[in-house]
Amino acid sequence: MLEKIVIANRGEIALRILRACRELGIKTVAVYSTADKNLKHVLLADESVCIGPPTSTDSYLNKAAIISAAEVTDSVAIHPGYGFLSENADFADSVEKSGFTFIGPNAKCIKLMGDKVEAIKAMKEAGVPTVPGSDGPLGDDPDENLRIARDIGYPVIIKAAGGGGGRGMRVVHSEPSLVNAINLTRAEAEAAFGNPVVYMEKFLERPRHIEFQVLADKHGNAVHLGERDCSMQRRHQKVIEEAPAPGLPQALRDTMGERCAQACLEIGYSNAGTFEFLFQDNEFYFIEMNTRLQVEHPVTELVTGIDIVREQLSIAAGEPLSFTQDEVVMRGHAIECRINAEDPKTFMPSPGTVDLWHAPGGPGVRVESHIYNGYRVPPYYDSMIGKLLTHGDTRDVAIARMRGALSEMVIEGIKTNIELHLEILQHGAVLAGGTDIHYLEKRLGL
Repeated sequence: MLEKIVIANRGEIALRILRACRELGIKTVAVYSTADKNLKHVLLADESVCIGPPTSTDSYLNKAAIISAAEVTDSVAIHPGYGFLSENADFADSVEKSGFTFIGPNAKCIKLMGDKVEAIKAMKEAGVPTVPGSDGPLGDDPDENLRIARDIGYPVIIKAAGGGGGRGMRVVHSEPSLVNAINLTRAEAEAAFGNPVVYMEKFLERPRHIEFQVLADKHGNAVHLGERDCSMQRRHQKVIEEAPAPGLPQALRDTMGERCAQACLEIGYSNAGTFEFLFQDNEFYFIEMNTRLQVEHPVTELVTGIDIVREQLSIAAGEPLSFTQDEVVMRGHAIECRINAEDPKTFMPSPGTVDLWHAPGGPGVRVESHIYNGYRVPPYYDSMIGKLLTHGDTRDVAIARMRGALSEMVIEGIKTNIELHLEILQHGAVLAGGTDIHYLEKRLGL
């Protein structure tokens, strides 16, 4: 097993990784910005290294500083968590070339799946269904682009090849708007991602967002851990996730999971990853692959009993998967609510000091959070301060436990979105299951 690792992240995911390392007897090094010196995992780690001022660019996105922290602490590996540098192929390559193990897939796979055009091409070759589209980058000929759109059928969506997280995309409902939309998306893609390449897809008007968790080792083994429904979204950002996806036929679930696992083998993928799909009219359409640990990975852990972070560490150490596909059994239902430091009505961030923190408990309740009484939520990073999860034998039990846990959770001194979650879990459509990705925004009138 890896002797000592650098945790190149912050907040709840850094604490989650630290706890997995402790179970395995792995020493930990926390890297932190000056704004994060009092983070819980920094206080608990075996060693800690300050890597810069509060801004992400000067700290958590500073590749050289993170690698230097690994060097001065005699670490052997770096875990990027999610966000920040977790899907940066150059960083993964630099880590490996510096003599350390990158706890994730290799740079080649990250780069392949980070380019949406190339990712779609690779998935088609692997037999994974994709959204009807331009089958490659759009050229500069307006007439040809208009023809492609007519063949696909309106509405269409223009996407940046280097985009992600809901950025770099524009929906076009009619032909007169197409050329201008392509030009605008190109300009935005160049500014945001340094890559002006865009492509076109059919815009699905009422899809669900369903994703499959995969794990693959370096010995030719790949498995899937079932799916998660992440359709409850606001501005393309997930709010609530659950597993398994309500109403999904078992045969279809098995087929898609197997295709995702096989795709890992075909592209030479190892470690944890997630295939994301749009699902409409009983059909799956691949949209992207996240080549990292997901925020919502604990949902899958609760229904499978498999520790995904532990498997990540073992895979990085060169060990084979500790189980086979036949040993993956889904039990019950799990749901996750992302707890954010924000106004529940305006969604404006609410940094500040946590005057009182009380975590809920009871059967089937799991809390993932780095906050504590007196902790100051900084204004520099994502507003998520924790995740609340519940598990039950049925979906109804998991939801009932979630409502109870949300009611028990106390966070004073800052605003949070607990009230919004309680409201959502009273909606009849949500209780029935199977809402599409536009449901929440329509319900909120956004």
